This record gives sequence, C-alpha cells and structure tokens, in this order.
Amino acid sequence: MAKSRNIRNPFFTLTSSPVYHLLSASPFTSLLFSPKKSPRNHNKILTPPALCLISLIVSFTLLGVSILGFTPNSQASHPCSINSPPSLSFPSMSISSMLLTSLSSVAPKNVEGEPRMAKSLMAPLPLHPVTGNVSKEEREFWEQPDGEGYKPCLDFNLKYRKASARISKERRRFLVVVASGGLNQQRNQIVDAVVIARILEAALVVPVLQVNPIWGDESEFSEIFDVEHFKRVLRADVRIVSSLPSTHLMSRQSIENQIPYGVSPYWIRARFSRLLNEEGLLILKALDSKLSKNLPADLQKLRCKVAFHALRFAAPIQDLGNMLSKRMWIEGPYIALHLRLEKDIWVRSGCLSSLGPEYDKIIAKSRESQPEYLTGRLNMNPIRRRLAGLCPLSALEIARFLKALGAPSTARIYIAGGEPFGSSLALQPLVAEFPNVMTKEILAKGGELSPFMNKASALAAIDYIISLSSNVFIPSHGGNFGRVMQGHRAYAGHKKHIRPNKRAMLPVFENSTFSSDEFGRIIRMLHRKSQGQPEPRTNKRDRDVIAYPVPECMCKHRTPIF
Repeated sequence: MAKSRNIRNPFFTLTSSPVYHLLSASPFTSLLFSPKKSPRNHNKILTPPALCLISLIVSFTLLGVSILGFTPNSQASHPCSINSPPSLSFPSMSISSMLLTSLSSVAPKNVEGEPRMAKSLMAPLPLHPVTGNVSKEEREFWEQPDGEGYKPCLDFNLKYRKASARISKERRRFLVVVASGGLNQQRNQIVDAVVIARILEAALVVPVLQVNPIWGDESEFSEIFDVEHFKRVLRADVRIVSSLPSTHLMSRQSIENQIPYGVSPYWIRARFSRLLNEEGLLILKALDSKLSKNLPADLQKLRCKVAFHALRFAAPIQDLGNMLSKRMWIEGPYIALHLRLEKDIWVRSGCLSSLGPEYDKIIAKSRESQPEYLTGRLNMNPIRRRLAGLCPLSALEIARFLKALGAPSTARIYIAGGEPFGSSLALQPLVAEFPNVMTKEILAKGGELSPFMNKASALAAIDYIISLSSNVFIPSHGGNFGRVMQGHRAYAGHKKHIRPNKRAMLPVFENSTFSSDEFGRIIRMLHRKSQGQPEPRTNKRDRDVIAYPVPECMCKHRTPIF
C-alpha cells in the first residue's frame, strides 16, 4: 500500500449516478466510450443489420437506465447512514454487524499484506434486545442513542495520499518514543507518536513502554499489542520498524522530554527537523497530551486510524477478552462500570474513600509519603473536591445513580478496574442493590487469568474488550479509559455511554427532601443529553478526537476524492 496512486481509501464511496454505474458495468460500455480504432480499421463501414443491432442495444440500455433512475433509494439522503435503532425492538442486524457490513461494502480489493479496514476495526459484539414487560424507565435505560447516520469515514485528501508514497519508504530518519503511564495513557502517546512520525516524515520504531512506577508492569509493546497488525494497518501512513538499524545505534543518545503542552505540527517541525536530519535519530519521552488536540483533518483521521484500527491487542489478550465478553454477553444485556476505587486513585485525587476513618488514615499516610502523586487543586479540602465533581463516585453513589436512571435490580453489571481499596467492603453498597455483579476474576475459569497476573496493562486490556461489548458503559470518574471507551463506542455505532454529571447531581444526592420518584426524574433529566449521542468535537475547544470522532473521523456524507 506504499504506492498511493492505485489505492482508494476503504471508507471512500463515489456516489455516482445510476447511469454511470450501469454503463461502467455493462459489456457495451466500449461501444460508447472506447477510443478510436487504429487507422487500418477506420475505413470499415457498419452494415445496416449491424446498425440496427446497435440501435436496439442502446435503446434497451437507456430504457433500463430510465427505470433505475426512477427507482426509490432509501439511502439517497444519507449515503453513509448507520442508524442506531431508537427503540428496543432491535432488528436482527445489530449496530456492530451493520457497521462491519458498511465498511466491507466500501472497502477496495485487498492489497497484498494489507488488512481491510473493516477487518482491522476492533468491533463490539451485537447488542441484545430488551424484551418483556419492563417499565418505561427501564426501557429508556437500555435504549440506544440515535447515531444520526454517522459512520466512520477516514477519507484522507489527495495531498496526504501523494505524500504517503514517499513517507512510507523512509529509511534514513527514525523516531523512538517512550510511552509512560497506564495502558490507556500509553495508547494515547502511541497514537501521537505515529502522528509525530508522520509530521516529521520519519520512520517510527515500535514504541517502548516504560515500566509503570505505580503498578510495576514491565510489559513490552509486543506483549500488549499485535505488532505485525500495527505495522500493516499503518504501512501507507508511516514506515514502522521493530528496531533501529545498526547504522543508527549511538553510544550517547539525547532524549527530548521538555516538550510544552499543546504543540502544533509547525512547532514539531521547527524544533526537531534539523536535529533529525543531522543525526538521523530522535528520541521523545513524556509525550502525554503534548501534541495539540486541534490538528489538520488528515492528522485527526490518522489518530482515529491508529486508535481504533491499528492498536489491536496481542492475540492471547484479545482471545481471552473475547471469550470473557461472550460469557457476559450470552446471558443478555449488561452494564459495564469503570469503577475508580483503587488505592492509588484515592491517594492521587485527594478525596475520602467513604469507607470510614480507619481507611482514610491509610490513604492520608500514603499521600504524605508520596506527595508527587497528588494531582491538582491542592487548596481544596476533600468535601469541596467532591462537590466540585473531582472525586470518583463511591459504590453507594453509583448504586443510587443506576437506580435513578432506571436500571433494574436484576441488571448484570461488569466491573472494570483494579482491586478496590477495601476489597469487598468497598463494593458492598453496590452489590446490595445489584447482586449480579461480575469481574474478570469471576468470569475466568481455571487458570485462564494466570498468564496475566501482576500485568496491569494486560488486565486493563481485558477490561477494555469486555466493556466495549456492553449495552451501557458508565465511568465513575474521568480518565483515559473512559475517554477512549467513549470514542470507541461512538466509532462503533454510538453505543450508549453515560457520563455522570457529578457537579450537578451530587447536591441532589445531598438533598433528602426529594421522593425517590422525584429524585429519579431529576437525575434522568440531568443526563438526557449525555448518553452517547453524536457530539461534534468542535463544539468545545481542545476536545480530543479519540473521545469525539465526529466530524473528522465520522460523517453523514462523504465528499468524492479523485
């Protein structure tokens, strides 16, 4: 796929008239559009029978065209549309299967070694219909948002595709990126590493995953992600190599780690192009959120291509994640909760765990010994932090939130996240209201999780896979997992994703004068517009395209590119 001149983007559809399609597919096209024959044939004269035959052929062809022209086309107004069903009477074809069908229908013939974009997408399992005698509130809870006809459209422009032929063959200049943090923080840095390599027109060495100081995870890139898939999907955008060539190995290598936040492509080129040209090697570290969220459209599309297509998990993780997902899915619709109740979350957020003074003392002691982990708003006490929406929702608050939204007590809930601080005590208020609570440890059989014990990134990847296939996803706190999941669910067909409006709803939680019906009505009203509906990234400044793929990576209408 290095030669862009013969490649059409798999999301691109040429919306031509029925006449063009009929004629181009007809065996008689050559009669109408072929060039003149060679001079030796130009004196041949068509006989009257031949002329009659041609006249009949053309007449029947035009008659067929006219019939096709008056045939109603249900997709005329939205050639890209994939509508999420607004009601619970889901059709037999799910959002996910419709998405894959549509991607397959517009994908070009496979280039050797290049996976189709439809096949490269990590898609969720089909949504389950919710049937039976259920309340209005419960029906609304499971109801999926209207996708408004948006679907993926990674149609890179002509200038980008022309440059790809040169950039994808780069063999002199190399970029090395060291990605830090947890799994989804590393994912974000890997996405930006590919984009920066594209900006600098450099080859990218498979990113290095830095040992996480909190979880002590020493996993390498190839243990978490499918390296060969990563290379294949991006082969037309950036050349990716597994290691540096021997000609670029140096005894002393400078590492660039003082990059400001929100830098532009111009800044990247001005700062690093000369160094890269002179030394042939650039090493970047501490890249999280350093590249601007507002990039040219093609670079935003590249971000989506990396995040949703190229970063597929390694086969052992993907296979186990798929297996556990099916065990949740086979029983019917389920909710995925990303509960941020781990000890390090309470230490870093500066909030109280709601488990009592004994546990709060443990957190306070850890916070004093590791003050560098405390993030932001140092002048606010824990109570003010909570009311400002800066603290994770506790298990009790999540239980009240779910009940208010209309979730039935029989709902099956998958909990994503690490071991809660306080173990079963921390989850007790949630389990009391919703007893069908599952974790990956409960779903796994025998020693299925054994290869991934003490590997936080692999376990987080399994949580990611299972959460993606849920009917409803709810994060209890902000963070990279929730943002990436929000964008991935949108990209896969706008599956329901509810963001708790903590700042607005916690005062309601504190008001004991509301009846349960009134409390539920207020909570539902506060979250009516934050349930996974398409939200253009451009509505607010500095939104991440990975969380808000509309409009750069998803569209209703696609502009033809020739």
